[in-house]
Amino acid sequence: MTTDLGEARRLLASVFGFAAFRPGQEEIVAAVLAGENLLAIMPTGSGKSLCYQLPAIMGRGLSLVISPLIALMRDQVHQLRALGIEAASLNSGNDSGTNRDTIAGVTDRRLRLLYAAPERLAQKETLALLRGAGVARLVIDEAHCVSQWGHDFRPEYLGLARLAEDLGRPQILAFTATADATTRADVAAKLFGAPPLVFLHGFDRPNLRLAMQPKRNAGRQIERFVKDHQGASGIVYCATRRRTEEVAGLLAGEGHRALPYHAGMEADARRRNQDVFQREDGVVMAATIAFGMGIDKPDVRFVAHADLPGTIESYYQEIGRAGRDGLPADTLTLYGLADIRFRRMQIDTRGAPDEHKRVEHRRLDALVALCEAPRCRRQILLHYFGETSDACGNCDLCLDGAELYDGTVEAQKAMSAILRTGERFGTVHLVHLLRGEETEKITRYGHARLPTFGVGRERDAETWRATFRQLYAAGLIALDDGGIGCWHVTPSGRDVLRGRGRVSLRIATMAKTVKRKRTREAAVTHSADADLLARLKALRHALAKAANVPAYVVFPDRTLEEMAARRPTTLEGLAEIHGVGRAKLARWGAAFLAALSEE
Repeated sequence: MTTDLGEARRLLASVFGFAAFRPGQEEIVAAVLAGENLLAIMPTGSGKSLCYQLPAIMGRGLSLVISPLIALMRDQVHQLRALGIEAASLNSGNDSGTNRDTIAGVTDRRLRLLYAAPERLAQKETLALLRGAGVARLVIDEAHCVSQWGHDFRPEYLGLARLAEDLGRPQILAFTATADATTRADVAAKLFGAPPLVFLHGFDRPNLRLAMQPKRNAGRQIERFVKDHQGASGIVYCATRRRTEEVAGLLAGEGHRALPYHAGMEADARRRNQDVFQREDGVVMAATIAFGMGIDKPDVRFVAHADLPGTIESYYQEIGRAGRDGLPADTLTLYGLADIRFRRMQIDTRGAPDEHKRVEHRRLDALVALCEAPRCRRQILLHYFGETSDACGNCDLCLDGAELYDGTVEAQKAMSAILRTGERFGTVHLVHLLRGEETEKITRYGHARLPTFGVGRERDAETWRATFRQLYAAGLIALDDGGIGCWHVTPSGRDVLRGRGRVSLRIATMAKTVKRKRTREAAVTHSADADLLARLKALRHALAKAANVPAYVVFPDRTLEEMAARRPTTLEGLAEIHGVGRAKLARWGAAFLAALSEE
C-alpha cells in the first residue's frame, strides 16, 4: 500500500469532495497506510468511516468491514457507490441476485470494500469465500461491542480475533465512538495479538446543545420540544416498546410525522419505518435502543429522551446520532426517580456477574449526577471520559444559568426523615411527611408523631423531589438494592447530618420554559436564501427517489446550504463545494447548476 499522504489528500478532494481532513483523521489515515494495527476512539460525526474508506481505495486487497446492522451496511454502500467506489454488502437482507453479484465481485477482486455482519462470517461458505479474496484489512466498526464492559456488548463480536487468524492475519482497524478506559483495554486485549496503536481523539461534540429536565408532564415536554423543531428530522428514545407507540401516537396527533420503532414490531413494518426516516426529511422516530447503532443519517437535528437512558455511555452514544453533519443540533433528556428505579431494576435482574452489575450501577450514577449537575453539563460529561474543558456555553445550565443555595438544612431534614422512618420508604411518602400531609399511610405508621413531620411544609412537593434527586446525585443518599425505591443515608450523608459538611443545592427550574429561537433553517451555518435552499432540497429529493437512495446520499444539507450561499455558475465552481466529488459532479452536477441558475 502506498504511504503517500499527498495522494491521500488528492483523493480526499477528488473522490470525497473534501478540501481538508477533519481533526484527527490524517494521522489515523497515515497509520493505516503504514500498515499499523490500530484502535481509534473518535466522537460520532468526526469522520471515522473515511479513515478506512480512503486507504481502501489507495491500496491493494479487500477491506472487510464488520458492521452490526444491515441498514448501516446498505447506507454505507449507497454512499460509496455514489462516490464511484466499488463496494458491496453480504447479508440476509439482499436478494439472491445481489448476493451473487457481491460474491462475484469478491471472487474477481473487483470490490474495494465489503460489509458484513459478524454472524454472517460464522458461516463456512462465507469464510471459504473470504480466504481466497485477498483480505488486506479487517475493519471493525462499533468495536466496543466486543467488550463485556461496553454498553452494547454483542457475543458474536468475540469471534473476530479468530476470524483474523483464519484470514491470514490481515491489518486490524477497530473504531468506536464510545469506550472508557476499561472498555478500551478489553477491546485491545480481545482483538489484537499485540498492543495496537491507540488514537483517542476526544469525546466532545460542541455542535450539540445539551439539556436535561426533570419530568413533570413528559408527553407535553416532548411535544413542545419537537414542535420547536417543526419540520426537522429527529429521534425520541423511549425506555419500553409500549412507550414508543404512545409517544409516536401523541406526536402524530399533534400534527408531527412520527413513527414507532422497536424490536417487537413485525420486521417489514420496522424496516419500512426506518426507510422512511432515512430517506425523507422531517420524520420523527419514537424508538427504543433497538434503533440507532449505525444510523448514518447526517441531518438529524434533535435527539430527545422521553425516559432516562441506561448509562452515561448509552446517553452519549444516543445523543451522538444528532448533528453528524457538524451543524447545530439539540438534545433533551427527561428523567425522574421512577426512571432511576427502573434502570436499577434492569441492571439487578440481568444475569450478569456481580462485578459487571457494579460497573453498570456506577455508570447509571454518573448519568444521574449529570442530570442534577449544578454547572456546565459538558464539563461534567467530558470529565467522566477523562477530559477537561472550559464552560461550553452550549448547554442549558450555561445558557439559562443555575442558581445555587446553601441547602444544608434542607438536606439534613430530608435525611432525618429517611432515618426516622427506618430507611423503609420512598420519595412520595417522605415528601408527605416533610410537608406535614396526613395521608392514610402517614396515619397508619404513626409518622405524624415524628419530629420531622411538617418541618418542610414551607417548600412545595416538587422542590422536595428535586432535593432528593440532588442528594442522590451528590452521593449523600442511595436507593435500596431491592429496586423498590426505599432511600437510605450513606456515610457521607451521615457526616452532613452531624454537621461535618455543607450541601449546595440547585434551585429547581423545571417549570421554566425556554423558548427555542433556533428552527431547523435558522440553525444553518450559511446565510442561504430560503427559497433557493428549498428548491435544491426538492431537486435532491427527486433525484434520490429516482436512484432509490436516501436524500443525503445525493448531497447532505451542509453541501446544499453551501451551494445556496455561494451560488456557483460552473461545474468547476460546483466542484469546490464541500462534499462534491468527481462522481457526484458527473452524475448530478448539471441538474444542480440548472436549479441554481433559476430565477
